[in-house]
Amino acid sequence: MTIYLVVLMSVLSQVGFSGSRVAVSLHALELSANQFAIGVVIALYSLCPMLLSIVIGKFADRAPPRLPVILGSAVMTAALLLPPLFSGIGTLCVAAFVLGLAHQVFSIPLEALVGGIGGADKRARNYALITMGWSAANVLGPLIAGFSIDYIGQLQVYLVLAAFTVAPIPILLFKPASLPKVAAMHAGGDTRGSVLDLWRMPSVRITIIATGVVGSAQDLFQFYMPIYGHAIGLSASAIGTILGVVSVAAFVIRGIIPFLVRKLTEARILISSVFVAALAFTLLPFFVNPYALAAIAFLLGLGVGCAQPMTMSLLYVLTPAGRIAESFGLQKTVRNATHLVVPIVFGSVGAAFGFTTVFISNSAILAASGLLLRNAGIPDSDLRRK
Repeated sequence: MTIYLVVLMSVLSQVGFSGSRVAVSLHALELSANQFAIGVVIALYSLCPMLLSIVIGKFADRAPPRLPVILGSAVMTAALLLPPLFSGIGTLCVAAFVLGLAHQVFSIPLEALVGGIGGADKRARNYALITMGWSAANVLGPLIAGFSIDYIGQLQVYLVLAAFTVAPIPILLFKPASLPKVAAMHAGGDTRGSVLDLWRMPSVRITIIATGVVGSAQDLFQFYMPIYGHAIGLSASAIGTILGVVSVAAFVIRGIIPFLVRKLTEARILISSVFVAALAFTLLPFFVNPYALAAIAFLLGLGVGCAQPMTMSLLYVLTPAGRIAESFGLQKTVRNATHLVVPIVFGSVGAAFGFTTVFISNSAILAASGLLLRNAGIPDSDLRRK
């Protein structure tokens, strides 16, 4: 029962968070912001997580997760209430900045404890469940945001999204024992040491880098699809639907990952996913039809959807006991560095050279990364296959 409550809380929060990215991007366009300004706003989602995720992880390894989860929910809700109260790009910047930080305070403790619920034989299932939940939430979030903007207004959408981010709080208040203590799962584990000790472990470092490489493709799509869709005349609901299709595909592929890993190693699946994502970005600039774009989004979702549950499971196995949340915090730092860099860099490229250059250059980066990952020796978490 515990794992399902954790997944439910994570899904509710993720709906509000993923929907806010669409709401903020389209709100900035309504305020006549240019591509570079929008890139800065979206990049602010990742500034605090990039700087503070390791600190949050260290704290989560030592403390019960209930307090940071409640705090993260409350602060996300407050941030979503800012744009309806105070108009302007500055408010969107503050909201994005706070949302990014609060989401990590909420999610890192949950991600760290998921791997230990039910024992080692449930670990892969647990991470599959929570990432499938995120996929579902990432479908619902953009859809809810897009349709809410079209039918009830640009400012009212934030109230709808805030209802989702606040929902985990009453669950934890009425069921305070629903989250097990992370520390109890790793009793006797040494929590001391520098984060650099984790980074120096080749298997941990390679796994974390792999997460950032694949995730950067999804970052760019989430950032640029609203801009590209707006430029070719798509409605907010159509843009939200196309963004949601990525998560539909991720949900589908994550459902069959347990079957794939029986035949293939995580490394082979991960490398293949990078090349699939590269193909999707190569196709993007040549289509303006919303149905064709949705099909490309589905292909992209298949590519990026494989990586997250496998890298999370790998990190749980490869990280020393007592430092699981810290390891996830390090992963978040690298992941959010790509969140921060991608919108600013490609926002500048798009403003200067246009959409085609953005999509093709990212495809080339992904293809080159796939070739490098193939030679990197990413480890396999299932020792029985060896």
